[in-house]
Amino acid sequence: MAPQHEVVIIGGGNAGVSLAARLKRYGVKDIALIEPKEHHLYQPLFSHIAGGRAQVKEAVRSQESVTPKGVAWIKDRAVNVDAGANSVTLASGSTVSYGHLVVCPGLQYDWDAVPGLSEAVQSPYGSSHYEFELAPKLWTLLSTMKSGTVIFTMPSGPVKCGGASQKPMYLACDYWREQGVLENIRVVMVQPYPTVFGIPEVDRELDRKIAEYGIELRTNSELVAVNAAGRTATIRNNADHTSEDLPYDVLNAVPPQSAPDWLKTTDLPAVGDQYGFVEVDTQTLRHPRYPNVWSLGDAAGTTNSKAGGALRKQTKVLAKNLVSARKGEPLSQKYNGYSVCPFTVSRSTVVFAEFDPQYRPMPTIPKVPTWKESRLSWWVDRDMFPQVYWHLILKGRA
Repeated sequence: MAPQHEVVIIGGGNAGVSLAARLKRYGVKDIALIEPKEHHLYQPLFSHIAGGRAQVKEAVRSQESVTPKGVAWIKDRAVNVDAGANSVTLASGSTVSYGHLVVCPGLQYDWDAVPGLSEAVQSPYGSSHYEFELAPKLWTLLSTMKSGTVIFTMPSGPVKCGGASQKPMYLACDYWREQGVLENIRVVMVQPYPTVFGIPEVDRELDRKIAEYGIELRTNSELVAVNAAGRTATIRNNADHTSEDLPYDVLNAVPPQSAPDWLKTTDLPAVGDQYGFVEVDTQTLRHPRYPNVWSLGDAAGTTNSKAGGALRKQTKVLAKNLVSARKGEPLSQKYNGYSVCPFTVSRSTVVFAEFDPQYRPMPTIPKVPTWKESRLSWWVDRDMFPQVYWHLILKGRA
C-alpha cells in the first residue's frame, strides 16, 4: 500500500522548504517533501557569482540540512499526479498518497527551443548564469576580456526573475571600467520587450546606467539561433521581423522556460496554457477544480512576475489557507501579486524594483523610491537577503 501523508509537497526548493517549515509551525504534523537533488541552491546569488561578487560556496547547502526536522524527505522525482486518486507517481515507480498536495517543482529550462543554444553555452565562449555550474565560468570569461563583443540575452515568455538576465552585464561593465578596458568591449543586451524592464521609474534608472556603460540595447528582439562553431548569434527584431547575425566573443544566454514536461501532461494546468503552469486561484493559490491541490512559486499559474520576493508573500498565504481548508474554514488570506527584482547596476549599488502584476510600483515602504540607485539596496540584496534566506525564510519565519 502506498504511503499516505497529510500534506505532500512536490519540490524542495525555496517554495517547498519554506512552506513545509511554515506548515510545521502552524501545527501540521505529517508532511512529505519530494525532492531528488542532494543540494539546495540560493539562486539570487548566481548573478553575483557570474559577476565576480560572490563565492560559489555561499549559494549552496545540503538538502538534508535545510529540510525541516520532522518532515519526511522523499529523495525521488515526481513524474505524474493523479488528482482524482490523490496520488503522486515517482520516477522509481512507487506512489505517494496525499490529503493535500502542493505543487512547486519550479521551472525547466528549454534549451532546445533555440537551435544551437545548448551547444553554445557549453562551448568555451558561452555560458548561462541561470545554471549554477555555469555561473563561475561566466565570470572567468568576463573577467579575462580585454576587447571584443559580448552578448547578453533574455527570452520572451515567463522566466524566473526576468531582471536577473541583466545583472552580470552591469557588474562586468563596472569591472571593465575599473580595468580601463570598457571602451574596447562592445556590449549588446537583447531584450524581448519594448523597454529594458517595463516600469517607467525603473526604466529611467536602467537606461541611465546603460548609457553610462555604452551598452547597445536591442528592444523587441530575441535570440532565435546560435552557431556555436562560428560564434554568431541570430537576433530577430520582433517589431519589423528582420534578423541579424551578430558575431560574439562571449555569449551569456538565458534559456526559454516553462513548467516541467511531466506537469504539462497532468490535469493540473489550465486548458490551453502553453507553458503548463498549475491552474490556481491567483489570490488563494488553491486549484479551482481540485480543492485539495495548491501551487505556488514559479510553476504556479499566477499573474505576478516570478521571483523569490513574490514567493515569500505566497508562502504565508498558502500555508494559512491550507490550514484553514483542513479545518473546513473559509480561506481568508489573499496574495496581492507583489513581486520584486533587485538590479545590480554596479559593483556596489542596486536599483530595487517592487511592483504588482501590471508592473506598477508597489514599494514595501510607501513613498520611498526604492528604484533609485543605492548603496543601501546593495547591502540588502548582497549581504542581508542571503542571511535572511538561510536562517529565516527556509525556517518559515520570514
